[in-house]
Amino acid sequence: MMGLSHCLLLFFICFFKGCNTSASHELSYCHDEESSALLQFKQSFTISASASGLEGAYPKVLSWKQAQGGKNTSCCTWDGVECDEHTGHVIGLDLRSSCLYGSIHSNSSLFSLVHLQRLNLADNHFNYSQIPTSIRNFPRLTHLDLSASVFSGRVPSEVSQLVKLSLLNLSRNTEPSSGVGLLTLDGSDFRSLVQNLTNLQRLRLRFINISSPIPDSMANLSFLTTLDLHQCQLFGDFPVRIFHLQNLQNLYLGDNQDLIGYLPEFNKSSPLITLDVHGTRFSGNLAFSIRKLSSLKQLDVAACNFPAGLVPSSLGNLRELTYLDISANPFGGPIPDSFANLTKLSVFRISSSLLTGPIPSWLGNFSELKALDFTYNRLGGSIPTSFSNLTNLQILFLHSNNLSGIVEFQTFQNLQNLKLLDLRFNSLEFFSESTAVNASTIPQFTHLMLTSCNVREFPYFLRYQKHLQQLVLDKNKIHGQVPKWMWNMSTESLVQLDISENFLSGQLPVFIPWVNQLYLNLAFNMFHGPLPMPPSSTLVYEANDNKFTGKVSPVICNMSSLLSLDLSNNNLSGMIPRCFGNFSDPLTRLFLGNNSFHGTLPQTFTNKSSLRVLDVRQNQLQGQLPRSLANCLMLENLVLSNNYFNDVFPFWMVTLPELKLLAMRHNAFQGLIGKSENNQQFPKLRILDISHNNFTGKFVAEYIFSKYAMRSINQSTYMRVDINYITGWRFYDSRFTITIKNVDRYYSRVQEAFAVIDISSNKFEGKIDESIGSLKGLWSLNFSNNLLSGRIPSSFGHLTNLEALDLSNNKLWGEIPKQLAQLTFLAEFNVSHNNLTGAIPRGPQLNTFNITSYEGNPGLCGFPLPKGCRSSNAPPQLPPSSTEENDSGSGIEFEWTFVLAGCGSGFVVGVVLADLAITRRRELFLQIVGMLIRLMERITSWKGFGLWTLILMSLF
Repeated sequence: MMGLSHCLLLFFICFFKGCNTSASHELSYCHDEESSALLQFKQSFTISASASGLEGAYPKVLSWKQAQGGKNTSCCTWDGVECDEHTGHVIGLDLRSSCLYGSIHSNSSLFSLVHLQRLNLADNHFNYSQIPTSIRNFPRLTHLDLSASVFSGRVPSEVSQLVKLSLLNLSRNTEPSSGVGLLTLDGSDFRSLVQNLTNLQRLRLRFINISSPIPDSMANLSFLTTLDLHQCQLFGDFPVRIFHLQNLQNLYLGDNQDLIGYLPEFNKSSPLITLDVHGTRFSGNLAFSIRKLSSLKQLDVAACNFPAGLVPSSLGNLRELTYLDISANPFGGPIPDSFANLTKLSVFRISSSLLTGPIPSWLGNFSELKALDFTYNRLGGSIPTSFSNLTNLQILFLHSNNLSGIVEFQTFQNLQNLKLLDLRFNSLEFFSESTAVNASTIPQFTHLMLTSCNVREFPYFLRYQKHLQQLVLDKNKIHGQVPKWMWNMSTESLVQLDISENFLSGQLPVFIPWVNQLYLNLAFNMFHGPLPMPPSSTLVYEANDNKFTGKVSPVICNMSSLLSLDLSNNNLSGMIPRCFGNFSDPLTRLFLGNNSFHGTLPQTFTNKSSLRVLDVRQNQLQGQLPRSLANCLMLENLVLSNNYFNDVFPFWMVTLPELKLLAMRHNAFQGLIGKSENNQQFPKLRILDISHNNFTGKFVAEYIFSKYAMRSINQSTYMRVDINYITGWRFYDSRFTITIKNVDRYYSRVQEAFAVIDISSNKFEGKIDESIGSLKGLWSLNFSNNLLSGRIPSSFGHLTNLEALDLSNNKLWGEIPKQLAQLTFLAEFNVSHNNLTGAIPRGPQLNTFNITSYEGNPGLCGFPLPKGCRSSNAPPQLPPSSTEENDSGSGIEFEWTFVLAGCGSGFVVGVVLADLAITRRRELFLQIVGMLIRLMERITSWKGFGLWTLILMSLF
């Protein structure tokens, strides 16, 4: 009986278990409408390998197939699909890294899957779609991951209705090419999201533009374990209560530059594992705040507002740290010995700080270390030999310190994982074997940067490098020719090569062999022969300051992605390739100066041009300027100096909104400079050099310059062009040459505050424009060697930034305005060879100039001239006759003797003359009356001389 009962019990157990299994098997087939919805969703996308970037990505939807031949295929078996085992409804969809490309709209069949609890679409490319408002159709969602999938626009408020969410990840939706965030989240929606989603455990909103404070209610999310608000443009005070959330393990607040906060004193019980506040305005006592965080593994407080002091030694107590970055803070002194406890570190960064002393040898005990960065400090001594023990090291950055001593390549031979080595800008001497070495013992570098390391030859181990992407050997002492084996090194991988500023010579291959090259710098060497042609992929090509000869090959026109081209200071000849106006829309810098190019400039600059600097100085170019230059709306600097251009002043360039520097010196430009057609001014022009041309007529500054553009600027930044060429940013300073006292001065970089007008050595005439005194930002003014007449405007005394003023070799008369004594920055001053009279004003700067600044003015007196000034009873000097100064604007010349004769001939003659002038030339009469009044004022102020005596003195 017992046996029977036992058998029956087993039977029933097996029966019911079988029934349940059978029922579960039957219900595991998903519903037809959901299967259809998934297939429709699949068909709305294309499969593209480039749509997903993570390793292991594959198109999961390829396994989704409709039932065929009566076979019942359940969607629950499809890759990435999860069904409820009881109801058969689709409750989970995991399509992360599925290579999907296309758009999602609110009417997508996806949103009919109303039973979804988990949705992961991360790491796909949804083509800048907005997150659909139909997301509200998923009220059961607990997990929503739409990260890194190129969604854009506003995050819909409907997300805050998904009150069951425990995971929300919308981070890393960025522009694929630039990394700029594409999503925005309204401040009120951000507050609603935080208030409603009280079950959140993980909230990731990285790279979403929120632009609001963090709501205090964030501190009420008691289940929160991870909060990622990296680079969300947050501002205001960070709610300190968030630090005390009892489950918070990971906090990312980096790169919110206006986020203010302080680190509290954390309890030992704090579960924090990751604390990242880099690039914020957090401050406080770092050493005191985190000394008890024994569980902390990652600490990033770089570029914060911590007070200056020694490197906090208490950080050495955080023995679980694997990542430590305290860079760009005012921490100084030696690296504390307590840091020797941090043997679990894999990343260690203290860059851009004030570190001193040697690099500790105990760093050789950090067996887990993968990246070490001590750049931009004041560390001295040598590189420890113990570094040869760091067998897991992949990145070693030590550039821009005071390190010295010999670095032997053998130090790095044990570091088989070392990929990036940067020792630039130290006082090291890099020594490598010049004979064959065992290739198997050499690390395969990807980036090797040895700028200014006293390298005297191409390191022999380079010939074994197969994967180099970046090789930087500039500013060394390498002589002779480039070895032939260099051209066979890393031919498929090399992206950047910089061998500039060495002593290299010889002829280079006609075609550079690195097929994927983006940056090539050969500048400041002694290479000769034809100009080598890099591959069409090149973005930056610098071959300036060599001895290259001959014509530029038309192959250069294939470089359609070029951003910067500098061929200046060579012996290149022929015509400038016609394609240079339009072969590369992204071209930003074009330097062709100091060669022997002839002919005209290219005529076809397009409206797609990105050109910001065009410099063709010192060639043999001629003809008119191409009017298509007006299409270059980003043009900032145009240098045409020292050529044979023959054209009128280019007023058609007033439409260039960014033009700051226009240099046309030493050409054959000619004609009057009048108003532009629409009375426009150059909106940003601050530097104009039209010296040594054939311009005539009056020079009226207000026809050309905007007072706003020429305002005084209190900043020390430089005019520069920034170029991002994928491997990094490069900053190029503007260059400019000005003439002061007949001496050319070359400026390798120009401050934004710099403002210059040079119209010297032309044929300008008439009075100096008074409005120049309102151009407050002027630094240098050169009007020398013209036919200018009249007085020096007293308004020049308002040019308080003026450092150089040259008015020499004109026909100016009158006294030097006393207001010039107010120019406290004036370092160069020249009014020689004019008709100036009177006493030289005294002032802090005027007293510093020697006799050459005033010579050739017989009427001047006083220091530093040997001619002393008479007492105050000396007779006044009258202005020269109209033969010397004809700027009345009346078109009629008259003599001062005519005016004085009116005084000497009596009242009758005066009346007759007055009647003549009033009835026939009223303006002439007014001029005569004005002169008489000024003369009489001088006469009556003079004591001891009779009226007729003064008149006779004036006549004779």
